[in-house]
Amino acid sequence: MTLPDTMRAVEISEPGGPDVLRLCARPVPRPGPGQILIRLAYAGVNRPDALQRAGQYAPPAGACDLPGLEGAGEVVALGEGVSGLAPGDLVCALLPGGGYADYAVTPAAHALPIPAGMDLKQAACLPETFFTVWSNVFMRGGLRAGERFLVHGGSSGIGTTAIQLAHVLGARVFATAGSAEKCAACVALGAERAINYRDEDFVGVLRAEGGANLILDMVGGEYLPRNVKALADDGRLVQIAFLQGPKVALNFAQVMMRRLTITGSTLRPQSDLAKARIADALRADVWPLIASGRIAPVMDSEYPLDQAAAAHARMEAGAHVGKIVLNCTA
Repeated sequence: MTLPDTMRAVEISEPGGPDVLRLCARPVPRPGPGQILIRLAYAGVNRPDALQRAGQYAPPAGACDLPGLEGAGEVVALGEGVSGLAPGDLVCALLPGGGYADYAVTPAAHALPIPAGMDLKQAACLPETFFTVWSNVFMRGGLRAGERFLVHGGSSGIGTTAIQLAHVLGARVFATAGSAEKCAACVALGAERAINYRDEDFVGVLRAEGGANLILDMVGGEYLPRNVKALADDGRLVQIAFLQGPKVALNFAQVMMRRLTITGSTLRPQSDLAKARIADALRADVWPLIASGRIAPVMDSEYPLDQAAAAHARMEAGAHVGKIVLNCTA
């Protein structure tokens, strides 16, 4: 296939709000050893994209400076040493950056087949959230069937994914959200109880149930000591973001006396090998659940590539339920 020399892309012109996202022309990247080049049909929009845009989440060394950590489309070129994929294959993939564009490169080991019966738009919403949820809730957090699981931000892309996976795999799921509509969405996805954090205290709700065995939190700030109170003895807290900030006073005596575990991770800085291992686990344990229709991404809205700023504005307004995507062909 003859590739063009340039492509459309959305770049961050300077740190700031959504309006700093600008459509531009960039050279089409070429895949290096172990990489593939994907002609993107859709790209997912995620909170780390907004943090990068605001100057709060720098790309790792060597990564593309363009935002966009996931997408789906057609493999159009292979780097040296790639096997198991061929030009023309349709894939969804975790990207090191560069998803807000017509083309993106990524390690071949971070690409997964499109689940049976799923279109490219839905598939573009899988990698970032499913890699994050599976690695943190199940690989790191060790969630087991029958345990009480609390996820904050239940109506977000991460939250809707975590609710479905935990429910299907037998956990008792609790979620927080900021409106009656969002709480209803959480219950429809499998949450036993959705807690409107504007009206109720999640600590009291979980303590009445015996405490959470595992909490997945992306809020941070004053939620951290409240999460500790909401945990059952021997409970685990997994932190994946800090929307309210990373610093807070915490009485660690409770952690010691109740044998609590506080851990966390961010996905993007992890090694290519670590991400490949997560991809292997998803292929084996989660992709069959998606192909069978037991789990599916919750879709919120779609924007053309040149309206990435509007997509970011919607995400940061907090009104969305589920995933926002960019149409890279529009």
